Amino acid sequence: MPLPPLPLDLAALGTLDIVEVRDPNEMDTTSRVSRRLLGDSAFFSYQLQDRALFRAKFHEPITIIAERRLGSMVITLSADRFATQVAIHGKGMDSFCFHMMLQGKARLAGSESEPILAGTGGAVIRGSPGTKILTSDVNARQSFWIEVGTLEHALEEMLGDRLRKPLEFTPRIDWSSGLAASLRSQIDFLAHDVTRPDGVATNPVALASFTDLILSLVLRGIRHNHLDQLEHRGRLSAVPAYVRRAEEFMHTNAAMPIRMDHVADAAGCSVRTLGAVFRHFRNTTPLAALHAIRLDHVHGELSRSLPNESISEVARRYGFTNPGRFIMAYRWRFGEAPSETVRRRLR
Repeated sequence: MPLPPLPLDLAALGTLDIVEVRDPNEMDTTSRVSRRLLGDSAFFSYQLQDRALFRAKFHEPITIIAERRLGSMVITLSADRFATQVAIHGKGMDSFCFHMMLQGKARLAGSESEPILAGTGGAVIRGSPGTKILTSDVNARQSFWIEVGTLEHALEEMLGDRLRKPLEFTPRIDWSSGLAASLRSQIDFLAHDVTRPDGVATNPVALASFTDLILSLVLRGIRHNHLDQLEHRGRLSAVPAYVRRAEEFMHTNAAMPIRMDHVADAAGCSVRTLGAVFRHFRNTTPLAALHAIRLDHVHGELSRSLPNESISEVARRYGFTNPGRFIMAYRWRFGEAPSETVRRRLR
């Protein structure tokens, strides 16, 4: 009997890390295929739903899993010839997954009303232990993962305040309208672009800008428990150009000695006006904003790559010369010590 076609073109996957499964026994209750996956993917298990298939032999792939990590994001493309259960186990992953079907159907098991995923109907899930997705025969799916900490930090920046409750998304997504459709198109672009050896993923500046766009679309386009507050803040006031220009100058020159008159000149206003607009639109002072931006730069260097310098050297480059005060400020802003950020990155 001929095998059903596998709806994913291996030749088009380019630079992604690819796992092909031909032996169905790799997808039994022990899910040995998980041992061949990279990094956080080891928290997944893949099991065939039809146990009779364990006795069969196949010379062509029955499952393909391809992925690429992009800083705090991961893009995954998967396809199965036969119905499969995908589960998260162990400690899980502290990330949100935005899930879309390219072909076939899937069911999100264990969630409220167990929504069916097909066509433009998608879902957002948190990588918690016990989460399961049951797919149909002959399916292809695209998953986009973003670390929870990255999203929550971006949301705090947009709200201008620390979160009182953890970020939670409504499970169902309609990918066909609004900003969700825009997010879907950007994820589709990224899934194609990462197959190229010279795409966005290879350019740190382009990747940072693209990441900011993705974060904005996620937090403004997908329903979550802070969206009403975010929309209210947006209606309340539009941030003036003074603030945007000042913040851009601070980011660009974070590792340089900066006086507030320098920032005011870059913003195109007086020091007094600069202080007034920051208090009104950011609920802080320009000096406190610069302090936070410098902490963000240190956090970015410690979390996105393994620095060639020590933590104290990175901190000193951004003006933090007192180790005790630096660690206290860092812990207050990010909820962990600088050494914990490095250890998490190493893991």
